Amino acid sequence: MKRIAVVEDEAYTREELCNMLEKAGYSALEVTAFEDAAEQLTALAPDLVILDLNLPEISGFQICRDLKQTTAIPVLVLTSRDQMADELQALRLGADEYLTKPCRKERLLARITNILKRYEGRSNLLEGQEFLLDRGTYTLYINNTSVVLPKNQGKLLEALLAGGDGLVTSEQLCRALWDTTEFIDENALQVNLTRLKKNMANLGMKQKVVAVRGMGYRLE
Repeated sequence: MKRIAVVEDEAYTREELCNMLEKAGYSALEVTAFEDAAEQLTALAPDLVILDLNLPEISGFQICRDLKQTTAIPVLVLTSRDQMADELQALRLGADEYLTKPCRKERLLARITNILKRYEGRSNLLEGQEFLLDRGTYTLYINNTSVVLPKNQGKLLEALLAGGDGLVTSEQLCRALWDTTEFIDENALQVNLTRLKKNMANLGMKQKVVAVRGMGYRLE
């Protein structure tokens, strides 16, 4: 059974959505604390998120941005905001669909079905800024093309993506490369990082590997 998380602060609307989803054969998960919603959703790992934009404590735009920076979970925005600028902003942040309230049940369920079909088989994907990485094959999907990264580069990019906006230490990168932290071969690590940076630049990737002196590395 597919699991769909509903991020909606209006209790009646949230209850209606959850009832509709369960009648349609989905498992509905309610998110009612919004300040750390992205962290909750990452832990829940639903198959889809239905997200309102007008939320207390934090904007739905921020939740969408945070979620899409670290996961490949699809997001369907369902909001009363009907301005084109809002829709474009949500889509730029990675939203997969944008629907305005009120929305017919049949239309919403059809969009849900379409998104879930598009994402079938993508549970192994990590999402970066305008690219996807298959952690099984280290295939990088970017600019309507795909490139298979060398294994060590794929391992490094996977570790950096898993770190989100946070720092990834040399120890963590060494463990990703060699499955041990008994020793840190800084020279070998630098060689592999340099190759990854060059490959990312050649592919025109917006995110770059940045060193934070004495602390580690992160994607910016």
